[in-house]
Amino acid sequence: MSDKTEKLQKVLARSGHGSRREIEGYIQQGRISIDGKIATLGDRIEIKPSVKIRLDGRILNIKEPQKTVCRVLAYYKPEGELCTRHDPEGRPTVFDRLPKMQGARWIAVGRLDINTSGLLLFTTDGELANRLMHPSCEVEREYAVRVFGEVDSANLRQLTQGVQLEDGPASFKTIAFKGGEGINQWYNVTLTEGRNREVRRLWEAVGVQVSRLIRVRYGDINLPKGLPRGGWTELGLEQTNYLRQLVDLDEEIMTKVAVGRDQRRVKANQIRRAVRRHTQVASRPAGKRPASSSRQNAGKTTTSKGR
Repeated sequence: MSDKTEKLQKVLARSGHGSRREIEGYIQQGRISIDGKIATLGDRIEIKPSVKIRLDGRILNIKEPQKTVCRVLAYYKPEGELCTRHDPEGRPTVFDRLPKMQGARWIAVGRLDINTSGLLLFTTDGELANRLMHPSCEVEREYAVRVFGEVDSANLRQLTQGVQLEDGPASFKTIAFKGGEGINQWYNVTLTEGRNREVRRLWEAVGVQVSRLIRVRYGDINLPKGLPRGGWTELGLEQTNYLRQLVDLDEEIMTKVAVGRDQRRVKANQIRRAVRRHTQVASRPAGKRPASSSRQNAGKTTTSKGR
């Protein structure tokens, strides 16, 4: 089977010959043929001039599929949001505030747990998302970590040389001290894996608790400055193609991102909408909020230290 084929009902629905359900009915009734042969449910076709599709003997005009543009969003995930499309308990998810689209959907590149904030990427290209999430990709991630507890040189050496976790050995690629007061200290750490709660579990393995965790970088993509928690911005062609090159995908030649003055205006509107939606989510009844307002304000103060 060619990878350029599509389901017959999808092709005909896109070409305006009825809904997919209606066309499936036509197929079941034997009213549609492909090159003189009666079609059956499940048939797939490759669109080319030589293929003749008929409904009740009449040749149908077929539309070529439109080229879809690979889009990538950088989203500032707040604490308290789940990386899932739907939550049975009604808790907020990372998809709640993303822009709506027709004919495509946003796919999260990896996950951040409910108590972790920071940079989360979304794309409309499923192949790009899958390749970036594959363990072989080894994209470097950087986190700002606030830890609670005594940290000495032996701890730091152990964390970079490797510790044994329940799912195998793990280590940080780099650790950099970023300041702090008393037993609350900030570090920036990097790693190239995306195992569940890996950053927290590494620190816990040496007897230190993580009290705040923010992802500030994914590969060469940094958490955009000035982006509020719950806000998003669309990446331009250069950054999108950087991600595609990482996983050996062809470069994109089109973008939906505005340029120059229009881009600044669009970004300002995006931020205003995101903040408004963040306020609406935060005003939900107790038990369904991502975080209290005082906690959010505290996060804004400590984020700058963490970076």
